Amino acid sequence: MALAIGVDIGGTKVAAGIVDESGTILRRARADTPDRSVHPKVVEDTIVGVVGELMDGADREIVAVGIGAAGFVAADRATIVFAPHLSWRNEPLRDRLGDRVGPPIFIDNDANAAMWAENKFGAARGEADAMMITLGTGIGGGVLMGGEVFRGRFGIAGEFGHMQVVPGGHRCECGNRGCWEQYASGNALVREARGMVSANSPLARDLYERVQGDPSRLTGPLVTEVAQAGDRTAVELLAEVGTWLGIGMANLAAAFDPGIFVVGGGVSAAGELLIEPARQAFRRQLTGRGFRPEARIVRAELGNEAGLIGAADLARQSVTG
Repeated sequence: MALAIGVDIGGTKVAAGIVDESGTILRRARADTPDRSVHPKVVEDTIVGVVGELMDGADREIVAVGIGAAGFVAADRATIVFAPHLSWRNEPLRDRLGDRVGPPIFIDNDANAAMWAENKFGAARGEADAMMITLGTGIGGGVLMGGEVFRGRFGIAGEFGHMQVVPGGHRCECGNRGCWEQYASGNALVREARGMVSANSPLARDLYERVQGDPSRLTGPLVTEVAQAGDRTAVELLAEVGTWLGIGMANLAAAFDPGIFVVGGGVSAAGELLIEPARQAFRRQLTGRGFRPEARIVRAELGNEAGLIGAADLARQSVTG
């Protein structure tokens, strides 16, 4: 059985693992994502470090290394054109890593990799036309058309997080205003929660006490934890993110008409507190609602590991066919 290493580079962490042909992760490694202000070589060093750690302990040959990157990956599958949360700008990542890693390297967008994994091993099995929405620091997206990952003419398809949904809205790290990820992501959830705590809102008393009045200590997982414990304000904050999520997916359905939307990423840990408001908003906003089939909206089955599983499987496929 051919083994491959998958590396998922997110806004806060670099997760890696040895993955077999059934999508099972046999070993894991992880490191913090370097700050985006640092030189790209620091990110490369981090990747080399986690891959080396895994290869040192591997008991069988690693046939390929797949890297899922949170950014725009060129059609050559070798170059990171732009990464909003990292310092990569036209970065020839495959060439820079080639002599330092060993096995052949395959690079793709992290959401494309997650979509591939969910279609092959997870929630989108059996669907030839599917879309993946990953909610983390920002929003990533992957498109499956006719059973194949759709990357577009220049390799950059699926950057749904940077669709403008509010003209003149919140400034996005990509440089534009009103991007979808400013309203339906982990950053959006934390921004709104911190705003309520900073204002000492009586509605955010539980959140205020959890962080002892320090808004900087608020995180997305904490808001989710408080919501799951029944706090109404935290539930409302997640529902607001879910509503924006559903609005965006309704727009995507009008353009692509998928059979299923798979919602993954760290924020999806909120489960139905996020997904059900998204379904409701989707139904309200869907073009032709009531007269057309509706795509299913489900939570990803593979969780935060979908990206590294998909990156590994795509890399293995690239060398074994």
